[in-house]
Amino acid sequence: MTEIIPLGTGSAVPVQGRGFSAVAVRRAESALLFDCGEGTQMRLLDAGIKLSRVRAVFVTHLHGDHFFGLMGLLATMSLVGRGEPLLVVGPHGIRHLLESIPGLAPLEMSFSVEFVEIDTLDTRIPVMKERGFRVWASPLDHGVPAYGYRYQEDDRPGHLDVERARSLGVERPEDYGLLKSGHSVTGNAGVVESSDVVGPSLPGGVFAYVTDTRPCPGAVELARNADILYHEATFADKLSDRAASTGHSTAREAARVAARAGARRLLLAHFSARYTQFDDLIREARGVFPETEAAQELMRYPLQNAALLEEKIG
Repeated sequence: MTEIIPLGTGSAVPVQGRGFSAVAVRRAESALLFDCGEGTQMRLLDAGIKLSRVRAVFVTHLHGDHFFGLMGLLATMSLVGRGEPLLVVGPHGIRHLLESIPGLAPLEMSFSVEFVEIDTLDTRIPVMKERGFRVWASPLDHGVPAYGYRYQEDDRPGHLDVERARSLGVERPEDYGLLKSGHSVTGNAGVVESSDVVGPSLPGGVFAYVTDTRPCPGAVELARNADILYHEATFADKLSDRAASTGHSTAREAARVAARAGARRLLLAHFSARYTQFDDLIREARGVFPETEAAQELMRYPLQNAALLEEKIG
């Protein structure tokens, strides 16, 4: 089961016990990292995620609280002899910035870093596609080049009714796999169609990562029908003017994005250092979008659960 693990929910100013921006998407065979604030590699260890499992890092923008941890992460990976390539996605300029750091030039690393630099205002920018999932980006509104990301899993085959298949004369083990993948087979009693024994396909999970930004069309596009929308909520309503002037969102504005996009769950994050408790932020957001909570660092949030799957299928 895919899990969303917040590693840091803070913003630019350090707060004791609160990490800088980073979220891990933990899959069965790998992990993806969204932003990499200072200290993220230690938070990965706290979360029980081996550095060798990290397949890609997606950076929203080049403000320090979102990527200063990437240099240390790359250096450690090289120090321990990583051999697998790492994908780094971010705004144009991230490659030159990283490769100019002593020790991170290509010839000094034990592994290759593959870069995807984004330099377009297209609404759907494909940045990664692998078996089982894809990731695309969309521009946000933060005053500097900034992008949010959408992780979307492929739909999965429905449940195979083995007993019914047997009753229709299917006996060979390999035929069950063919039926599961949508093919028809010939059993002892004749042709058996996949639709005869396989239930509806299971919709893939969707995770949207939206920070730092003002409410904007790109944020809504990323969050469309997402199972989990992880959205910045730097300020409460009474500081809405400051949110607007600094290119950030209030908790209520994040909730409006979630409602407009038809998301199923909203996790608030990127909290200003002025907040030690998030009750007011949660209350303001729930007034617009009830399925809201403050993201808890190192908590494991299943991307989908049985109830959500039934809702999506229905």
